[in-house]
Amino acid sequence: MPDADSVLALLHILEVVRPAFAQRRTFGKFVAMAMGWILAPNRRRITQSLLATRLAGQQHHNRFYRLFSRDRWEPDELGRLFFHQIVRLVGPGGTLSVAIDDTVAHHKGPKVFALGTHLDAARSTRKFRIFCFGHCWIFLAVTVVFPGLSSHPFALPVLLRLYRTKKECAKSGAAYRKKTELAREMLDVLVTWVDGRRVEIAADSAYCCDTVTRDLPEHLVLFGSMRPDAVLTSAPEKRKPGRSGRPRVRGRKVLPKPAALAQDETVPWQTATVQMYGRRQFVEFKSLVGQWYRPCGGRLLKIVVVRVYTGALPCRVFFSMDVSLEPEAILAKYARRWSIEVTFRNLKQLMGFEHPQVRVTRSVQRMAPFVAMLYTAIVLWYVEHGCHMPQLVQPVGPWYRQKQHVAFEDMIYAARKALIASGVFDPIRDSDNLRNWLQPPADGKKAA
Repeated sequence: MPDADSVLALLHILEVVRPAFAQRRTFGKFVAMAMGWILAPNRRRITQSLLATRLAGQQHHNRFYRLFSRDRWEPDELGRLFFHQIVRLVGPGGTLSVAIDDTVAHHKGPKVFALGTHLDAARSTRKFRIFCFGHCWIFLAVTVVFPGLSSHPFALPVLLRLYRTKKECAKSGAAYRKKTELAREMLDVLVTWVDGRRVEIAADSAYCCDTVTRDLPEHLVLFGSMRPDAVLTSAPEKRKPGRSGRPRVRGRKVLPKPAALAQDETVPWQTATVQMYGRRQFVEFKSLVGQWYRPCGGRLLKIVVVRVYTGALPCRVFFSMDVSLEPEAILAKYARRWSIEVTFRNLKQLMGFEHPQVRVTRSVQRMAPFVAMLYTAIVLWYVEHGCHMPQLVQPVGPWYRQKQHVAFEDMIYAARKALIASGVFDPIRDSDNLRNWLQPPADGKKAA
């Protein structure tokens, strides 16, 4: 029964996070809510998920609201368990890539916890800034490329933090924490998971500051963006024999600013073809090694200045904390950051990230991580199992013959098709016994 096998595989992925739940019934509610969330049409809410799973009327809907408001489980523990599942899929050893960024989930309501006014970067321009009302979430996602499915990396969320504005914190008497402080907190959590493994972090200029980089472990390597007018210095000179005192941390020699280096005609532009954003692009660049002391301290950086032909900026400046890498590799690794923007788009348009109607503190803090972790679970399920079943593959129209890569839309389509075809949510079934129903009976007959 291939449909049952596919659902069993999805349940197996969810089974990974069972230790995060204190009680068996809590995990049963989590599984039922996860599958209802996948099946729910249009706007995804808790009640819509109950209707999709046909649990509405059999069990009171408040029981499932309590999954987020009262039951004992922590989103960080879910993220840890999914993270180790990702590592198992990637393989032991080697380098892990992560991306950090934030996104705004539009919400309204006078009694919703932590609502605030945030800049909507997706709709804003350099001249016009657009603000919206809602929640701002900071994401830490593992970026993984699955050969054979797509050449584009998938960003799989494992850690989230809710940012609260100064005004909202002052009104509730809570301590204010900047986005960068929340990002550093997630990195500190990640360090306890990786056990010394090299991690490459891609982040935009908003998260390239001393709050994030201060005392960053050596095996965490940041790939970021800096200002064209950043003040750069050379490496400090070695202390001469016989000198006493603390060694100098910052170099004395001031290097040309990136914008000045771009305009310096005595330094020629170098050219290369770099694999970025799913295609090979021709770039012109200049590079140097130096310190960006204020944000990154005494750590040496490999800085790459890229010529820009469009827009208001004359150049873009990128850097790496690993000075041994070539400029082409630095640009390619920074470009993997874009996969988290694709994840934001998929979460909002395909997973209903902005749809939940919850308002109390714990529900707000858990609902968004639940949706984000479910996104990770669907991708892991499809990579391990769903892609091997032709009957779950989304048909491609004759007008779209150039399609070569699997997108998340194909993955969630396969998950919905498997759940619907299996009949797992027939009213006579018990949602707490889904896994046992899918096990084949000993006598070979279909379960009643």
